Amino acid sequence: MSAAAAPRHMHPLLAAYVRNLSAHPLRTKALTTAVLQFFQEILASHFAGAPPPRVSKNAPFLLHVLARAQVTPKAFKMAAYGFFVSAPVSHTLVKALQRVFAGKTGLAARLGTLLASQLVVAPIQVFTYLACMAVINGAKSVDDVAKTVKAGFGKVIRITWMTAPVYMVLAQRFLPAELWAPFFNFMQFLIGTVLSTKIKKMRLEADKKKEKDKNKEPKKD
Repeated sequence: MSAAAAPRHMHPLLAAYVRNLSAHPLRTKALTTAVLQFFQEILASHFAGAPPPRVSKNAPFLLHVLARAQVTPKAFKMAAYGFFVSAPVSHTLVKALQRVFAGKTGLAARLGTLLASQLVVAPIQVFTYLACMAVINGAKSVDDVAKTVKAGFGKVIRITWMTAPVYMVLAQRFLPAELWAPFFNFMQFLIGTVLSTKIKKMRLEADKKKEKDKNKEPKKD
């Protein structure tokens, strides 16, 4: 497949990205998602005010620097999730959606694409995301994964339904088709960072409350 030519007014780096996306779509999406997931985890930890992971005093200087920068094992796990799971799943689903609506234009086609994306593609992506997050966060059994998916599915899909249609319509209305993928990646990165920050803050507050309640308990003689 030949690479599509990027518009002349586009920034050279963005133009190179678009050409790679056209020539090697899955590889480019996988690398992009891995990098974004990696930095999303790091930024969310900083924004939430999470304490840096503990490292031994005798650990190499580099490990101390990475710990202070919130470059944790989870950040690398999130990058692996982005590369091996999120990008391939999204690529396959979007490709199937494009085949269904290939050659169809107009308002009806746009609405059909939007509805199929939100009612078919989004639920599969959310299920995959929550199942993988359960494993990354230490789920030990299928029941643990199922509980995580059941607890979070409704909340995450509602947020997806509230945000994704907005930026999809904006892309369809104001951006050339070759810029949709970078724009969607950017929006998902922003939303994902906000959600991750919120979740981390809630966990930190819950841990503080648990520690406070523990200290309030009367000591047994």
